[in-house]
Amino acid sequence: MNTERNVNIIDLTETERNEALESYRIIKPFIEDNIPLVKVAEESSKSYRTLLRWVDKYRKYGLSGLATKRRADSGRHRKVKDELKLFIEGLVLTKPQPSIAAIYRNVVSLSKQKGWHTPGYKTVYNIVKNIDPALITLAQEGSKAYSNKYDLLYKRKSTYPNEIWQADHSLLDIWLVDDNGKHRRPWLTIIMDDYSRAIAGYYLTFQNPCVQNTSLALRQAIWYKSDSKWHVCGIPDTFYTDHGSDFTSIHLEQVSADIKMRLIFSIAGVPRGRGIIERFFQTVNQLFLCHLSGYMPEGQYPEKPPTMKIGELEILLKEFIIENYNYRVHSETKMPPQQLWQRDSFIPQLPDSLEKLDLLLLNEAKPRKVHPDGIHFQNFKYVDPNLAAYVGVNVTIRYDPRDIAEIRVFYDNSFICRAISQEIANQTISLKDIIRARNKRRKQLQREIKTRNEIIELLLDANNEESRKNCIIEPVEKPNDVQSQIKPGKKLKRYFNE
Repeated sequence: MNTERNVNIIDLTETERNEALESYRIIKPFIEDNIPLVKVAEESSKSYRTLLRWVDKYRKYGLSGLATKRRADSGRHRKVKDELKLFIEGLVLTKPQPSIAAIYRNVVSLSKQKGWHTPGYKTVYNIVKNIDPALITLAQEGSKAYSNKYDLLYKRKSTYPNEIWQADHSLLDIWLVDDNGKHRRPWLTIIMDDYSRAIAGYYLTFQNPCVQNTSLALRQAIWYKSDSKWHVCGIPDTFYTDHGSDFTSIHLEQVSADIKMRLIFSIAGVPRGRGIIERFFQTVNQLFLCHLSGYMPEGQYPEKPPTMKIGELEILLKEFIIENYNYRVHSETKMPPQQLWQRDSFIPQLPDSLEKLDLLLLNEAKPRKVHPDGIHFQNFKYVDPNLAAYVGVNVTIRYDPRDIAEIRVFYDNSFICRAISQEIANQTISLKDIIRARNKRRKQLQREIKTRNEIIELLLDANNEESRKNCIIEPVEKPNDVQSQIKPGKKLKRYFNE
């Protein structure tokens, strides 16, 4: 039965979150597009009363309100093999589309041939009615009909702050030096408020654009900023971003549904009014990067070898965004982005807690064991009183790679605590800083080893007979030499314990 209390989305299992997301997708046309709920019920297999109950729970509790706690023996008689379910869906998508009665006859025939349990007519009917209408339109009517019916065209401008946020990526026109000494160009992910043109969040990395980069930038964008000059925050009504097919895309969709943020995945090659961010990237090149070492105008390699590290660029970039761009008069709005965003005493809507955004954090693939002195990660120890009950247990951690002074700890997909490293608790140290420091230390030790090896080779020079005589390393005697030292007629003494 559906839970009646406000459960944090992070406390649900992945299966429960996916089931809740499927329920949300059914009522999404009503929630986001104001399509009458009666019509939504007609196009789905759910009754109007069921959808009305879902809408009420979603409005009260977010995505977690749609999670269903099932009994272990519930629904077993309705279980349909995955192959059979795909077979049913495939028949629906064929042209011309067969009737449900015809589909059911095919299902009965196939089940008998394969020796499978034959599902009831109602089960087949529900599977057919649960297929995404957009999928049917695309299969039956083609791409043009699908675009006309389902593609959301971005034609209007925002009328207030946080109405629309947009995310985009750009390969910056600057060469940097990575931790391995290679010359590389960084990617910048930006989240911008469409109304004010203010930058709400960003992420700088050598990695190619992906949903993970967007998720980390979005988490920074939504929550409060530690810098008093950077006020932009809150949950946007609508968020445009690139689509991804990986695990993180599902998490992004789940978080968006839970915090009631409309998520729109842009289609590659189909612009959705994102030219304003492209102009921002031009501003970054013309007013910021052009003054830095390693700048690469017009796609040319810099005349001098680059020397700047990505951490150094990030410090300068943050300063440029917060103190320069956000406070500079914008050519289109005629106002500084920060000033326009907070005009009329705008109060942003924020999540109840930072944990609401934890699914946007990086997942550590390998589990970490809880030791008596805490969790060991990157040569630091992370502690929290709640970990006492999990000593010896494997847990999962999530973290922001830009600040690893704190990690989030989960057990069996449930949030346990925020563990702190006392060694760096009062500092903002990124994972890149840690790796960079380790590499520097390792190279220093390697140089010392090399120096000592060179000294040994010098002292043991084969041409220096004096060095050979005084060297503490004696040549190993051969077995024949040992035998020659034993006088004839004498035997070696043997001992009992030998």
